[in-house]
Amino acid sequence: MVKLATARESRMYGPRLTRNRVEYMNAGVYVFSTIVLVCGFVAMLLREVKVGLVMVMIGFLVIVVVNVHDLIAHLAGIDYQVGLMELDMQLPFVEIGVPVVQALGGLLLFLGIFFLLIQGNKGYTHSKLEVHALNMLIAGSVLWVLGSILNSCQIYERADGHVQILQQSVHIPFLTGSFLFMVGAILNSREQVGHSHHGLHLLTRTWVWVGMFSSLLLFIGGLANVVKVFKMLQMDRLRLEKLRGGAQERLSRVREGQTPFLTEERRKWPRNLEGTSESPEPPPPEPTTPYKDVLVGRT
Repeated sequence: MVKLATARESRMYGPRLTRNRVEYMNAGVYVFSTIVLVCGFVAMLLREVKVGLVMVMIGFLVIVVVNVHDLIAHLAGIDYQVGLMELDMQLPFVEIGVPVVQALGGLLLFLGIFFLLIQGNKGYTHSKLEVHALNMLIAGSVLWVLGSILNSCQIYERADGHVQILQQSVHIPFLTGSFLFMVGAILNSREQVGHSHHGLHLLTRTWVWVGMFSSLLLFIGGLANVVKVFKMLQMDRLRLEKLRGGAQERLSRVREGQTPFLTEERRKWPRNLEGTSESPEPPPPEPTTPYKDVLVGRT
């Protein structure tokens, strides 16, 4: 799940060339993570269980990193003004909440497989860690479904139908893939009832097949996200959505108060006014010479 390129005017952080490069990189790294996931599940189907699980863990870890970067990018877009969340509800529930939920879900999936690998290497016959690992697989996939649902709730007032199509082309594969991950984790846990499997044998072929199809859907969503990033970066910024509830106005005032010109002018004001009640006043503007008079004087 990635949603770095959105239709927000507040996404104007950093130079434009750097911002575009970072967003392309973010989308490309997510596609790479889904490819690693697909290769990992294929390796598990080819009897290379440990190698496949390591690749799956790498894929989950990369997804966590991408979502953490996505979260930082959204916070940078509003100058880390957390108080703006009270004025625009989409900030806490969608643009901030989705990366957090997705990152936590990927972390739980990573830890669940990691604990199963530990049990498989140690050869324990029974441990509560295995139960926690299976529960982590379910909880992580549930968080992914929740994040996909929240991401689908993003609404734009001024965006045209083309933007909505781009958004849905990413939302639908992500939601379907996350839902299949959840179904596979639940079926895998149910199949262990009445059996005495331990370690890596707790991961059934059903979970592997469902995980492979889920990863393919995430790969399709990642490709659609690359197209969305490219299209939205080519759009006119005047068509993009503003923050609601007065959040955009407050953000604009904060940014205007932090301009280097005003800060430099304030530094030039007199500071040695101790013991006086008068407030410092800015220096008077320097007289300027008209451009025509300069030319006449030189001639």
